[in-house]
Amino acid sequence: MGKFDNKVALVTASTQGIGFAIARRLAVDGAHVIVCSRKKANVDAAVKSLTSHKHKVSGMVCHVGKACDRALLLDMIKQKFGGMDILVSNAGVNPYFGSILSTPESAYDKILDVNVKATFMLIQESVPLLQARGGGSIVIVSSYAGFSPNPLLGIYGVSKTALLGLTKALVPELRDRNIRVNCIAPGLIKTQFSSALLQQGEEAVAAELKIERIGVPDDCAGVASFLCSDDASYITGETVVVAGGVPCRL
Repeated sequence: MGKFDNKVALVTASTQGIGFAIARRLAVDGAHVIVCSRKKANVDAAVKSLTSHKHKVSGMVCHVGKACDRALLLDMIKQKFGGMDILVSNAGVNPYFGSILSTPESAYDKILDVNVKATFMLIQESVPLLQARGGGSIVIVSSYAGFSPNPLLGIYGVSKTALLGLTKALVPELRDRNIRVNCIAPGLIKTQFSSALLQQGEEAVAAELKIERIGVPDDCAGVASFLCSDDASYITGETVVVAGGVPCRL
């Protein structure tokens, strides 16, 4: 028996990297997981990979920044399962690397629209589905950059700081709906997204960490699974930093 047997979990941006690792871990722990991303080929590949290990999984194309895509995804979940128990909001973009003062308006708009607005809208629209199954758990994926902005990722860091605040702001209203909401803040995790930041060499970067290795997506997956589980039933409104011991707060 898995700790998420008979539970339904939606993980956004879950066909690779941290999102895929979280989806796989929730499936290993017994949940029926819905994976989604913008590209059908990626969704199909993720579903094939998970089902090949006998996991319960569904997949659907969804650009979380598009209201119509979110509506279709959530309607599918409602029709197929009657609701859901777990939501992991992982989608994020960063189309610009460089000086914060040189950030183009188009990049600013895209970062805030996907990373912050779409996260909020998805949660707002998912609450009825969580309530339909008696409540549940939400995990928002922020970033270590939300505490300590990288000079090349200024507006991205601002968007991730906003998610830390969103987590706190949601607690009072979700409490009355029997829904917990928490956040994880990954540090430098070895993914396609972080490849540009690792160009100086992994050993040089790892030497700066308290745990002298670069993180991998599974380092985040276990934390997300814990926060979604009954083991964390007395935890809400918190952010867990998964960053190899890099100091970012007291």
